[in-house]
Amino acid sequence: MLPEDKYFSTLTDDELWRRYCGFFDFSVDEFMEIQEHLLVEQIALAAESPLGKRIMQGNRPKSVDEFRQLVPLTIYSDYEPDLGDCWNDGLAVKPAVWCHSTGRGGRFKWIPYTADAMEVCSRLFVGYLILATADRKGEIKIKPGERVMMHIPPRPYASWTFCYYASQAFSLLLIPSLEKAEGLGFRERVQEGFREAMRSGVDEIASISSVMVKVGERMAEQAQGMKLSIKLLEPRIMMRLGRAWLRSKLQGRPMLPKDIWHPKAIITGGVDTRIYKDDVVRYWGKVPFEMYGSSEVGTIAVQNWNKKGLTFIPYSAFWEFIPEEDSIRSREDKSYQPRTVLINQLEKGMVYEVVLSQFHGMPLMRYRIGDMVKVVAMSDDEAGVNLPQVQFHARVGEVIELAGLARLTETTIWEALASSGLKYEDWSARKEYEQSKTFLRIYLELKEQGQPSDIAHLIDERLMAADIDYRDIGQYLELQPVKVTLLPPGTFERYYQQKVKEGADLAHLKPPHMNAADAVIQRLLQLSGRPEEQ
Repeated sequence: MLPEDKYFSTLTDDELWRRYCGFFDFSVDEFMEIQEHLLVEQIALAAESPLGKRIMQGNRPKSVDEFRQLVPLTIYSDYEPDLGDCWNDGLAVKPAVWCHSTGRGGRFKWIPYTADAMEVCSRLFVGYLILATADRKGEIKIKPGERVMMHIPPRPYASWTFCYYASQAFSLLLIPSLEKAEGLGFRERVQEGFREAMRSGVDEIASISSVMVKVGERMAEQAQGMKLSIKLLEPRIMMRLGRAWLRSKLQGRPMLPKDIWHPKAIITGGVDTRIYKDDVVRYWGKVPFEMYGSSEVGTIAVQNWNKKGLTFIPYSAFWEFIPEEDSIRSREDKSYQPRTVLINQLEKGMVYEVVLSQFHGMPLMRYRIGDMVKVVAMSDDEAGVNLPQVQFHARVGEVIELAGLARLTETTIWEALASSGLKYEDWSARKEYEQSKTFLRIYLELKEQGQPSDIAHLIDERLMAADIDYRDIGQYLELQPVKVTLLPPGTFERYYQQKVKEGADLAHLKPPHMNAADAVIQRLLQLSGRPEEQ
């Protein structure tokens, strides 16, 4: 029996809920008390380490106020001499494991996790399974032995590392198995997961929303001409497919994933979650449960049982927030030191850059992770949660500013494309210049025929509907700042395959959606042959 398993046989449902999800009952003051207590413990640990002394500049703050006054804001380059080569010598506590990020900017960020930190992450993961499967507060639908299908990057990426450690604390069947998953590419890993899930069934799915929608689309397209291979001729698989086929025929539509599997929960993350929410429901039959996290800290915020706004986790890190105007000014003027506010000072409707200080003997302090969040509410009255509710807004630097009026995020452009009705494979957008004017160029691979000028006009309309500031560009300047380059079918697939052959890491197999470098765009254009432009 694993450490967390015993609680499911010894505690009542109410007690289990309080153990794993009790932080949703905190007031803002109670949230801050826990934050302050853990931060003071962390300062005491860090102050004894060479890295901690360097980052805190020899100071030993005795309170939160002193900590914020004496310790400067940091970025990864401040730690890279110590963390980049996974050295343990300068750390306050020897790490249990090293994880890395997706490697934005061409380099991984290596992050050490202590045993205490992984224990907290594992307990939180059990809580997320409870929240994801619950329809109401206090409901416990999980037990040891849950079958979790994973569509996420393998170790040493942080996401799979967290799931692995959770499976060492709470009995989980990870699909595909770790042994198989780590020897496969991403697509092969997804396919292997489906093959295993055909035999075993699945209780929860952890994935990226766009991956789930892509799988649903392709399954619907292929269902009509599906042929059974030898691998599918097992009795359990045949029964599962037979029931799925009958269910789809009775409803007069192609077979979809929701006909084959009936998961208790779908756990997702990423900027596309709320955009693809309805499509996930259509293909998979469940409203996705959203988590927001990072390699540096694990989980930052999660939804509650009503699956609406995101609530910050008090145990992961000490949270500070840079108001958007200060964040922008600090990027334009490197000498400017932006102010920060705490969670009890957030304001509804405002956008903030997230700053974290790790707990549990980990090294990052007053660290700018490069994410912006928007406060959508100061509480969730429906669920009885009295903590600020947020949503992911944008990555710092991945915003396209047009005419000094609009600042388009990846989410805004994705929403415009999703609401346009266009059927497309993928896209990449960036700010470009022509005759001293700036405009938004979208490189788009359609699944249907279209004219660049017509599509640009349609996207322009959808952007005006999605973003009030963007609407001002047309009203005040009488401009349509959207230009579209259509890429022939298969362009993004050829890019993917070429990067695979080059041995590129998972994070670099696809072009970024926002502000791709010239070299990336040139490669796309070379692979596309002769794109039409307007």
